[in-house]
Amino acid sequence: MTSRAEGDAVGDCRGERPLRRDAERNRQRILRAATEVFTQRGLDATLDDVARQAGVGVGTVYRRFPDKETLVAELFQDRIDAMVAVAEQACAAPDPWQALISYLEHAAASMAGDLGLRQLMMFATYGKDRVAYAREQMRPVVSKLVERALAEGTLRHDFSPTDIPLIVFMLASAGEYAGSVQPDIWRRYLALIIDGMRAARGGSPELPVPALSPGEIEQSMRAHGQRSSTRRLNARAFAFSS
Repeated sequence: MTSRAEGDAVGDCRGERPLRRDAERNRQRILRAATEVFTQRGLDATLDDVARQAGVGVGTVYRRFPDKETLVAELFQDRIDAMVAVAEQACAAPDPWQALISYLEHAAASMAGDLGLRQLMMFATYGKDRVAYAREQMRPVVSKLVERALAEGTLRHDFSPTDIPLIVFMLASAGEYAGSVQPDIWRRYLALIIDGMRAARGGSPELPVPALSPGEIEQSMRAHGQRSSTRRLNARAFAFSS
């Protein structure tokens, strides 16, 4: 015979599993909604926006993710890891030139189609530790891709590994600018840039200014991120006072 206390314990255990399943379903629904919201609207979107997209109360979102930083960090971790993995795989490809171009195309495609990822990697407004980790992981691999193509003689001699992130950001920005008309326009400019990257017979003319150093890249991203944050704050203040 089961005592009342034992029956209560069994009842609690039986009731716990559906609750856990419901909680996990809500969590996955929130992550799917956040993917759609941040991909299309960028990191200015709020947890309220995510809740509306998910069809749940904002309190449900906050119970799963205490702040936007936590949600963004979890949401983009897989995408950051995937970019690192693609760079590592490209390093193992037998053709140095094609390996470099394939990585460049993959990185541009990833960011051109995902406003949130682009903002995350460009400005590191959220998930700073993860973004810094991704950059530290990618820097030596991207440098190796560039060095292999330089050694092969297919890449112009004055090309620098730090040119890669700026080219990717430029291409992604072109895709955003013309996204409502021709979202793949960045591919046109990638083809033009690739032609400019090739080592010309008889030597290529020197580029007019040197590449940024890794420290200057970081400084530029921080400054741009701070300006973007200031603009967002000013816009919110204006909207509040209107």
